[in-house]
Amino acid sequence: MRARPVSPSLLVEELADLIAARPRDAWVRVAVDGAPPAEPGRLAGDLVEPLRLRGRDVLRVPAAGFLRPASLRLEFGRTDPDVFHDEWLDVNGLRREVLGPLEPGRTGRVLPSLWDSVRDRATRADYVTLKPGGVVLVDGALLLGRGLPFDLTVHLSLSAAALARRTPPGERWTLPAYERYEREADPARAADVAVRVEDPRHPAMLTV
Repeated sequence: MRARPVSPSLLVEELADLIAARPRDAWVRVAVDGAPPAEPGRLAGDLVEPLRLRGRDVLRVPAAGFLRPASLRLEFGRTDPDVFHDEWLDVNGLRREVLGPLEPGRTGRVLPSLWDSVRDRATRADYVTLKPGGVVLVDGALLLGRGLPFDLTVHLSLSAAALARRTPPGERWTLPAYERYEREADPARAADVAVRVEDPRHPAMLTV
């Protein structure tokens, strides 16, 4: 894949332009996908204000608010990479509470979070109604290849070496899950937009 270097600020502006160019009478469901060291949440947060300046209603929804309860996530132990890959994210909850309500003809009424994985209880968050043409930014890891109905997908790509280097020791048990994700989902090619973030100060847009 070819890489086009961009500054972090230009990356945000180009992505905001791309998202804002979508039809203004339809909601836009955007995935910002990447392992934690790639900081997908930071990019999603940086996109909020530029999109509002372009006239879009915006809601950021961290996928971490849609993890399954600990009794299900940790049933086979706390460090099983296959369970982490397959079972930690509540795919059905994310579809039901966030992505489904933004399909054409639906209500636009979205739940920003469902489960607090730290306290292991429901967040009891209030529903938010996005205006037609509004944008939801779902940020997190392992989002692609699950059949989730996103309208635009962005993947933040790291080499295996960079991911291992930037993953804290206590989380390195997850590395086999990301290796599997690369093999099975091929996210850099599956995403609408892929960005190499080996050095977050010097991102590069990837094209085939």
